[in-house]
Amino acid sequence: MDKSDNRYSAYINILHEELMPAMGCTEPIAIAYAGAMARKILGQLPERVLVEASDNIIKNVKSVVVPNTGNLKGIEAAAVAGIVAGDADKVLEVISQVNDDEKAAIAEFLNTQEVKVKPADSDVIFDLFVHVFKGEECASVQISHYHTNIVKITKNGETTLFNHHCDDLNTKHKTDRTIMSVKDIIDFADSVDLSLVKDALNLQITYNTAIASEGIKGNWGANVGSVLLKTWGKNDVKVRAKAFAAAGSDARMSGCELPVMIVSGSGNQGLATSVPVIEYAKELKADEDTMLRALLVSNLVTIHQKTGIGRLSAFCGAVSAGVGAGAGITYLHGGKYKEVAHTIVNALAIVSGIVCDGAKPSCAGKIASAVEAGILGYHMYKNGQQFYGGDGIVVKGVENTIKNIGRLGSVGMRETDKEIIRMMLGE
Repeated sequence: MDKSDNRYSAYINILHEELMPAMGCTEPIAIAYAGAMARKILGQLPERVLVEASDNIIKNVKSVVVPNTGNLKGIEAAAVAGIVAGDADKVLEVISQVNDDEKAAIAEFLNTQEVKVKPADSDVIFDLFVHVFKGEECASVQISHYHTNIVKITKNGETTLFNHHCDDLNTKHKTDRTIMSVKDIIDFADSVDLSLVKDALNLQITYNTAIASEGIKGNWGANVGSVLLKTWGKNDVKVRAKAFAAAGSDARMSGCELPVMIVSGSGNQGLATSVPVIEYAKELKADEDTMLRALLVSNLVTIHQKTGIGRLSAFCGAVSAGVGAGAGITYLHGGKYKEVAHTIVNALAIVSGIVCDGAKPSCAGKIASAVEAGILGYHMYKNGQQFYGGDGIVVKGVENTIKNIGRLGSVGMRETDKEIIRMMLGE
C-alpha cells in the first residue's frame, strides 16, 4: 500500500485509536473515569452519587472485581473508586495508583454516603451518566458509544461541554472503519513503515504478556490457563497460545492490578488478539518485524469484524479476537490474503454462536475456545478443507461473511441481549 494512499494513514490512525492501556475491565473503568471527571468538575468530594447506566454496561460490570478496591464488585464500587481515588487525567488507567488509605476511604464512602444506580433512559447501547452532589453544588458527566467518549459535562445545571454528534452512531469514531477490508489489511501489514506503529505494538506485547504470565502463576478466577497447561502440557504451542490468553483474562476479570492494551474497547479482546500471535512468533522463531506485522493483521482483523457488530452486543467479543489471532498466526506461517481470508471464514463458521453474558471468569474459557477456532480455521485451509458459501451464515467471500456476522451481532441478537440481561438481573 502506497504511503500517499488515504487508507494508509487511516489504518495507522485506527490502530492508535484502538490500542490503549487500561487497568481492569473497561466498563467499570469507564464508570470510574466518569466518576473521577465528575468529582474534578465538582471541585470537592461529593456527599451523594447517582449513576445511570445502559443495560449492557450493567451486564458487563455486575460480576467483575474492580482493581485497587480490595476486591469490591459492581457499579457503585467502580464509581466511588473513581470519585475518591481516581485521576481523570489517566483516562482508562484512572485507578491504577490507589494507596491503602484511599482503599479504606472507598469502603468508608460506600458505607456512609448515598450511592444509587438506575438504568439509563436511553436507546444508546453504551450510555453512562455519573451525577455527583455536595450541598447545593452538583456536576455530571456523560460517556456514550465507547469508553472514553465524554459527550456532555454539566456543573450546577449549566452545560460546559456538549458534543452535538453524540446521538449519531456514524460519528462515534475519529476514523471511518467502514473502509477496512481483509485484502487491504494484508497489504497494509506488508508495506507499513513499522516505526509508525512500533511503540503501540511493543507496549501491547509488554503489557499483555505480563498479565498473561501473572494469570498462569497466580490463583485468578477459574484458572482456565493453568487447567489447559496441566491437562495438555506446555510443549504444544497451540495449548500455550490458548492458555496464556485465557490466563490474562482470568487475572483481569478478578481484579489483577496490571494494565492491558485493549482492542475494540476490550482488554479481553486485546489479550485474545495478541497473546496467541506472540506465542506462535516465539515458537516459529519469527524475527521482530514479522511478529509486529502479524500483530497488525490480528489487531486490524479483530477491529474490522467489530465495526459491524458494535462495542457491546450479545455476540461474544472473544470470537472476533480469536478469529483475529487466527489471521495473525496464518500470516506468521507465510499466509497472505487468500490464506487469511479462508482462515477467517472457517473460524467464524465454528464459533459465531457464543453469546456475551457479561464480563466474568468464564470469559477466559470463551477466549480459549475462540483462539482454538482461529487456529483450526488455519489448519483446515492448510489441509485443503474449508466451509463454503451456503453453509449456514457463511456466504461466498470473506467480506460478505464478515458483513453477515455484523448483522447477526448488531441486529439478530438484539432480543437475545435483552433476555440475557433479564436473566442476569433475576427478572
